[in-house]
Amino acid sequence: MLLIPAIDLKNGHCVRLKQGLMEQATVFSESPAEQARHWLDAGARRLHLVDLDGAFAGAPKNRSAILAILKEVGDAIPVQLGGGIRDLDTIERCLDAGLTYVIIGTAAVKNPGFLRDACTAFPGHVIVGLDAKDGKVATEGWSKLTGHEVVDLAKKYEDYGVEAIVYTDIGRDGMLTGINIDATVHLAQSLTIPVIASGGLSSLNDVRALCAVEKEGIFATIAGRAIYDGSLNFKEAQALADEHTED
Repeated sequence: MLLIPAIDLKNGHCVRLKQGLMEQATVFSESPAEQARHWLDAGARRLHLVDLDGAFAGAPKNRSAILAILKEVGDAIPVQLGGGIRDLDTIERCLDAGLTYVIIGTAAVKNPGFLRDACTAFPGHVIVGLDAKDGKVATEGWSKLTGHEVVDLAKKYEDYGVEAIVYTDIGRDGMLTGINIDATVHLAQSLTIPVIASGGLSSLNDVRALCAVEKEGIFATIAGRAIYDGSLNFKEAQALADEHTED
């Protein structure tokens, strides 16, 4: 089980939101590149970037911060980015800049043809982010709930050739209330591609619970607010996950 530190970008700063609400942003670092270095030094083996401004604007807006992170990290670990990625040119620019994966969210739901084209043009580099509440997919930076079922869409995207699914329970994100294990397992069992759990990771007990169901197809979990406010020690959590894997 891989723990992936999240760096959420807003106005060039590293922030965390509660339930995706922009007005509920807490700034944790003025320098996202320094934050990236911190997680790299702590043993992170992948980074998860979210361009929050881009998610709402429909196009990436924190380019300078993203480039600074990529320069800081170099080729040491893969970096994935979501938020406002809605056309092939943007994907090409992201990958050319040094990102390993792009995460397509709203555009996957609203324009499945684009997602299919992206998987064809950039095989192995496209991840879909499915954000949901009560099993229904949300779009537009979580501001709009759709009638789509998570599992139904994920199966369709799997057929397109996406690399993985990032599944976020938006009712729990940033709330430190624990991962929605049941919903994540249900999704993973429905797919053959890996699922990355997101939303609510808060304790070593959550890490243990995820490790216990890793064999169902849950490859990793994204760590956010808990590793920033100190309620979860990243090094300790990744060591626990590695120990479970060795067992």
